[in-house]
Amino acid sequence: MMYLAKRVVIQMKGDKRSIALILFAPLLVITFVYFLLGDSGYIPTIAIDQLSTPPAIVAALNKQDAVIVDISSEVDAAQYLKDKKADAVFSLFQAGASIKMLEESAKSAKAMTVIKNAIAEMNPAANMEAEFVYGNTNDSTFDSLGYVFLGIFSFFFVFIISGMALVRERSSGTLERMLMTKIRRIEVIMGYTVGYGVFAVIQAALIVLYSIFVLGMSCEGNAFWVVLIMVLMAVSAVSFGAMISIFSGSEFQVVQFIPIVIVPQIFFSGLIPLDTIPYGLGNICYITPVYYGCAAIKHVMIEGGGFGVVWPFILALLVYTLVLIIINTTALKKYRKL
Repeated sequence: MMYLAKRVVIQMKGDKRSIALILFAPLLVITFVYFLLGDSGYIPTIAIDQLSTPPAIVAALNKQDAVIVDISSEVDAAQYLKDKKADAVFSLFQAGASIKMLEESAKSAKAMTVIKNAIAEMNPAANMEAEFVYGNTNDSTFDSLGYVFLGIFSFFFVFIISGMALVRERSSGTLERMLMTKIRRIEVIMGYTVGYGVFAVIQAALIVLYSIFVLGMSCEGNAFWVVLIMVLMAVSAVSFGAMISIFSGSEFQVVQFIPIVIVPQIFFSGLIPLDTIPYGLGNICYITPVYYGCAAIKHVMIEGGGFGVVWPFILALLVYTLVLIIINTTALKKYRKL
């Protein structure tokens, strides 16, 4: 037993990447989570009609840690929220108060807390109705955030399978023998991309149909766009997996990259409002394919958008995949020399 234990320790000492993964990767990820999920200091913006709102309530709201903006009672509250001009629109009626918000999120929760604290000073028993432009208060967490997991699963599983497959081709010598022929490097990369792309189409259609018709997930827009976006995410995952595998020596090393390159992307998938992330870390989302895919899926499934809304995200995924294909094709040069 002690011999085997000593052997494992000696092997680990020679594998600096594994030591770094065990000792430092958790520190990196937990620090990242600290910045993302810690106190963001986000100050919500609340819109009210000050002419029809009692001065005492206006004063109570102004005491809170929030930005209060004045709007006319004739303003379309839903459109005002869609334009991201406020996190909540607060209004009074005979039976109580109404709080209209865009969707259920950390931002709307902060706005709700501010309003409740202000009203509690005036009338703790006041009746307040919460209403969302997208979704409703009876929606489950799955209904509100299910689209996130569609994108994450589509990307993650294809990344794992494609990344390990290319490493296996290298370790078995198949890739080197292939590159000794007249086949071009771009043909190798595109062959893997198209091959896994076939399964990506089947996977995307299966996940979407199962989620909508079996699990009852709501889809306000055309499910075709959801399938297309998930296919593009899966194709980008193939290219991403190929890039990681080219710079990995074994299947185990591909797995080692998951906490570094995959887990952080989950935080930019829509689970956290990006503008509430401190220190400008939300801008990292623009270099992650998961952000573009999940944001586009949200526009279709939650907001009912079509091609006119999601085309920039589709273009971003295409560009991302193209860049990765160029990088992978260039990186294969070192194997052509063998």
